[in-house]
Amino acid sequence: MHLNIVEKGLGTWGPNPEDELESAKQLTQDDDADEVEIAVDNTAFMDEFFSEIEETRLNIDKISEHVEEAKKLYSIILSAPIPEPKTKDDLEQLTTEIKKRANNVRNKLKSMERHIEEDEVRSSADLRIRKSQHSVLSRKFVEVMTKYNEAQVDFRERSKGRIQRQLEITGKKTTDEELEEMLESGNPAIFTSGIIDSQISKQALSEIEGRHKDIVRLESSIKELHDMFMDIAMLVENQGEMLDNIELNVMHTVDHVEKAREETKRAVKYQGQARKVRLCPWSTCHFYFIDKTAGHQRLSNRLQAT
Repeated sequence: MHLNIVEKGLGTWGPNPEDELESAKQLTQDDDADEVEIAVDNTAFMDEFFSEIEETRLNIDKISEHVEEAKKLYSIILSAPIPEPKTKDDLEQLTTEIKKRANNVRNKLKSMERHIEEDEVRSSADLRIRKSQHSVLSRKFVEVMTKYNEAQVDFRERSKGRIQRQLEITGKKTTDEELEEMLESGNPAIFTSGIIDSQISKQALSEIEGRHKDIVRLESSIKELHDMFMDIAMLVENQGEMLDNIELNVMHTVDHVEKAREETKRAVKYQGQARKVRLCPWSTCHFYFIDKTAGHQRLSNRLQAT
């Protein structure tokens, strides 16, 4: 840059060439300083970006750890006729922590996505790096949350199975649809109708009421996370290249949990950005277990209405 300025000035310098040359040198130094300042600013920006990436990654890893802990607590609760109150309290705390961290990750990913969209007009290596990192984290988040829902699905179904067996002990036969109606009522007293007054029936009734409360808490948690699941679905929908792989992961999850009624799986439509887009199958998976019976369908309708 210095050479070009000097050459352009050779035929126009005034009576004091030394002063003109000094001015040209100073201009070049100023330009170089601007370039250095831009490079430093960009480096600082990317340092901040990678700091956010690391923080988000650690949060996702922590969620994954909490999910594994929750699965262990689910097994403990299912294996005991009357689980210890502390075990349920620990599970409640884990559920709250997972929800808090998941919301934090969701917000971070959405913020990164907005910034990437704002810089979309500028094609740069940095932008490609940011897109790639965002895509990797989105995929990881989806996988962790899918595992969490798989554990919830399994816990709900096994809890429901325990209720059905205990009802049989008390002499009450129930179909899946009747059991879903009982659970949907939200009133454990409905289970006491017609049960004979004996010690074994009282013990069975106690377990029935406890399992019922477990399911109610679980469904309440899913309802609270409903909006977050929808946001995540849209986030992943924007990661077009990820959809096929996510669908394979979700189908594996559904096959593992769902043993019957596969024909009830439905396509979910979602309106966004002034156009209809297809929700990723991952989102469908998170509410799929609610659609497996007629009773589940009613619960799904209540969730979608909120």
